Amino acid sequence: MKTNSKLAIMLVLASMAGSATTLMATTALDGVNTNLDKFIPSKNTTAEENFVQVSTRMPDASTDFTVVAEKTVNSVVSIKSFETPRQQMYGGGDWDPFEFFFGPGFGGSQRRQQPQKKEDSKPQVKGSGSGVIISEDGYIVTNNHVIDGAEKLEVTLNDNSKYNATVVGTDPNTDIALIKISAKGLQPVVFGNSDNIKLGQWVLAVGNPFGLNSTVTAGIISAKARGMAESNAGIKAFIQHDAAVNPGNSGGALVNTAGELVGINTMIVSQTGNYSGCSFAVPSNTVKKIVTDIKQYGTVQRAVLGIQYQELDADLAEEHKVTATKDGIYVAKVNDLSAAKEAGLQEGDVIVKINEASVKNSGELQEQMNKLRPGDKIQVSYYRDNKLKTTTVTLKNNQGSTKITKSSDMLTLGCAFAELTDQEKKDLSISKGLKVVGVKAGKFKRAGVKDGFVITDINNAPVSTREDVENIYNQIMRSADSDKVMFITGLYPTGKKVYYAVDLSDIDDE
Repeated sequence: MKTNSKLAIMLVLASMAGSATTLMATTALDGVNTNLDKFIPSKNTTAEENFVQVSTRMPDASTDFTVVAEKTVNSVVSIKSFETPRQQMYGGGDWDPFEFFFGPGFGGSQRRQQPQKKEDSKPQVKGSGSGVIISEDGYIVTNNHVIDGAEKLEVTLNDNSKYNATVVGTDPNTDIALIKISAKGLQPVVFGNSDNIKLGQWVLAVGNPFGLNSTVTAGIISAKARGMAESNAGIKAFIQHDAAVNPGNSGGALVNTAGELVGINTMIVSQTGNYSGCSFAVPSNTVKKIVTDIKQYGTVQRAVLGIQYQELDADLAEEHKVTATKDGIYVAKVNDLSAAKEAGLQEGDVIVKINEASVKNSGELQEQMNKLRPGDKIQVSYYRDNKLKTTTVTLKNNQGSTKITKSSDMLTLGCAFAELTDQEKKDLSISKGLKVVGVKAGKFKRAGVKDGFVITDINNAPVSTREDVENIYNQIMRSADSDKVMFITGLYPTGKKVYYAVDLSDIDDE
């Protein structure tokens, strides 16, 4: 969060979270002909294009939104997430201001120690947001923060039909999630090409702000490949637009005037916590690639060049005597064994294009890389000694491989887990822990873990249940870190303390 002398500027997600309101943003894209042609798949469509319907339409400047709005609202849904409330003490915690000042017996201690009513243990609405139907058989894209941590998801269509949804997969780095409902004959949105959007183009934001279903607002594209340093998500290449976005819009559609999806609304910048003119959306080309990866491989495929870089500015250009270009990606370091090194890129090069797309800043670089997978071959144009050169780069993943990775689950660890009894905890003089049982071929056995080993911590996080292990495992596997390792602390029944490092980076080789 950045502050100035007058007001704090907040970057907030645009979903509604219980009584604590949070906001979301939308983005604007291509203005296009309102004659809504039926989508006809090309004979040369890729697997990605077969999963989501992709438009090849060229935009125009029409500003009649009536047909587009009528069509698009049927492709946007409301999503409610439910969670069972944790048992809480009076005042939301153990601290009581009356007891603090006046001593025991003068506060709400008796009331604080009373258990919650039985009905409070049922799942309750945790928050709400929006989603976009992308296939006739019930696949829906939304924001990860809309569904994160939910025990139950309820989807409401524009005709008020309600369905329970399951999570297919998520990508916290781009704040995108794919969910599914058991339904047929739905009206999916057609994906537009977010690379073709232009500043000043009309766009519509469609969602459910403040719980008001099927709300449509209009605006224009304000900026492309907008980098947001304050964003908690890994993506730094948003579409900025000024269509009104408010709590409940998260995960909703940003469409052009042909009704084609150009972005998924995600957040806003605000001085008040409400919409104030700056909304942000994840570009549709990024969304298309992410959801296709999730459906096809179970996990997102991320390609990297393997460089450390800075955005070229006047000072950097003067320092390194760069005169041939005023902007681009200055290569500060080329990592060993990387795709960039194999392609001959060097420190001091200034990258200006990926294929035919200009990369003037880090936002534009990331926008292009978000669409690529390990193994893809790209043309990189760059300046070296102020002379323009081009090289072919075969992209790799974070582990330095060109192979496609697939999702895995905890079965690859090769063991089961049993919760400790109170007597076992007493015998080992510990207050937490989880016993490893039934070790067979897998990651744990390879690391040396044996039956009876009691895990107390993984990556410095305490462990007491299988769910604890699963949560840590998922965090590791979803992270963008190249080193995917479980650092385990624990002890055997003899009391001997032992440390293990379980390598998960080659999980798909098992």
